[in-house]
Amino acid sequence: MKGDRMKSSDLEGLLTLVHKEIELKKDAYLFQEGDLADGIYYIRSGKIRIGKVTPDGREIAFQIFSEGDFIYEISLYSDTALYAVHARAIEDSVCAKIKKDILEENLLLKPSLNVEFMKMMSLHHKKMQSKFRDLILHGKKGALYSTLIRLANSYGIEKEDGILVDLSLTNQELANFCGMTREVVNRMLSSLKKDAKLSMQDGKILIHDLDYLREENHCEICPIEICKID
Repeated sequence: MKGDRMKSSDLEGLLTLVHKEIELKKDAYLFQEGDLADGIYYIRSGKIRIGKVTPDGREIAFQIFSEGDFIYEISLYSDTALYAVHARAIEDSVCAKIKKDILEENLLLKPSLNVEFMKMMSLHHKKMQSKFRDLILHGKKGALYSTLIRLANSYGIEKEDGILVDLSLTNQELANFCGMTREVVNRMLSSLKKDAKLSMQDGKILIHDLDYLREENHCEICPIEICKID
């Protein structure tokens, strides 16, 4: 269960509008802050991280999109705008671009496509609102626990002794998702390891007690499609 993947033949119709294919090597940018926001992207393979650099030079990560996801950091039916975030490949990826003007034209001509696209956009905004709520209301611990829960929901694989997050992340990358320094995340992860709430397996996080993270974070048990990192 990963991302806002196409769930209907209407959304699949978007792929007939593809303008061009873009191949990216790991760490290459799909687009950067300040670039012209002139299209949306469909990920055919790989993973793309959405983030932003703060005025003091820190990077904040918002989401990770994977194969089958759409990236749509644009404003429809508005004057020319610029991207407020950047999109960077965290592994070799292939993306298909759909130009904004072509998308807008087809949304007007095809009501069923318009409805499905608006549903997808609405879900995206609910995810972001949920994440910012957790970051604001529950402090540093809540930010980390919320991120771990979302990673488990997006990339978790059931194991006998817990849920393995099938995504390799450094502590710095994890800190970027939480809006904290690596040192703070290191200390908090060490505490969770000491209490046997999680461990590391081949460079990946293995969560032994997901319910503990939910209880400590006063989890509202949001629908799984909202409580995700993608």
